Amino acid sequence: MNFRLLSNDPHTKARAALLETDHGQIETPIFMPVGTLGTVKGVHQRELKNDINPDIILGNTYHLYLRPQTEILKQAGGLHRFINWDRNILTDSGGYQVYSLSANRKIKEEGVKFKSHIDGSTHFFTPESVMKIQRVIGADIIMAFDECTPYPCDYNYAKRSMHMTHRWLDRCINELEKLPFEYDYSQSFFPIIQGSTYKDLRKQSAEYIASREAEGNAIGGLSVGEPAEEMYAMAEIVCDILPENKPRYLMGVGTPINILENIALGVDMFDCVMPTRNARNGMLFTAHGTINIKNRKWADDFSPIDEMGLTFVDLEYSKAYLKHLFSVNEMLGKQIATIHNLGFYLWLVREARKHIIEGDFGPWKNKMVKQMDKRL
Repeated sequence: MNFRLLSNDPHTKARAALLETDHGQIETPIFMPVGTLGTVKGVHQRELKNDINPDIILGNTYHLYLRPQTEILKQAGGLHRFINWDRNILTDSGGYQVYSLSANRKIKEEGVKFKSHIDGSTHFFTPESVMKIQRVIGADIIMAFDECTPYPCDYNYAKRSMHMTHRWLDRCINELEKLPFEYDYSQSFFPIIQGSTYKDLRKQSAEYIASREAEGNAIGGLSVGEPAEEMYAMAEIVCDILPENKPRYLMGVGTPINILENIALGVDMFDCVMPTRNARNGMLFTAHGTINIKNRKWADDFSPIDEMGLTFVDLEYSKAYLKHLFSVNEMLGKQIATIHNLGFYLWLVREARKHIIEGDFGPWKNKMVKQMDKRL
């Protein structure tokens, strides 16, 4: 991986950079569409490339391990070939999914024993096994195995969990040193900062993660129910500690406003299921606020979804037509809404990048936050 800083905003800590892997360049700040099971829900790869055009998407280790299973992916030649995607992929280690299975898992120092959400079968993840699985999946960027603590979280539990995540990190690194790359390209490894919403723990974790000198660093355990201001406070603490010459990835975040505010704090990379999940429920993000397209008020509104005339699917369809598709439960409605939301998220981070380079990101961000913080 090569990471090159290009510009810093004079009003904030926002930065524009270029990240390059064997599968191509990634312009940051970047939003990464979530393709948990080897597909971004509701979007054909052709539409993903042509309409949304992301430099990188996500897969998930936990889900891909269960289905289609790593042996199938190995036979296919890795996830890129399996899904016919020639750009970058990042895989989450499965730590968050294990966290979400609280009723069906047991965490020990050795690893995590859990029951599949599909058939109840028992499985065991260790830092070592998760590294092996991610080698076989073959993503360009792979994540350390960690424990994501809930919110709210007792201080002592958060502290014990953080130290275990650090010990697991060392085991991940030791295992990767033994494992050759599975395919004809390299992989980059990101450790994950934890510490819940405790400033001293976040500081300790950021310092420890920075000391391991990985190619990039991630911030985990946020966007799990804490107030936005606490998220921003934790992100600011760790960004001030993490090295400037490496990418910073805030996991699972978030709303368009969350993304802009965290870009202003120095974060480079984001992912979230919100644009796709909300789209399937009729919630659309626009530059002027959010729209519930199921509301009756849109039935005779023939204007584009986003009044800014952005260059993706909203130029082709009106609010009235999209409202009609949702009313009759037509699958196309969810597809259009999904492409719109993902297109908007990618437009937003690309506009942010443009304004960082032009030196006026701070004022532009403040204007956009006010505009988007509305229900239309």
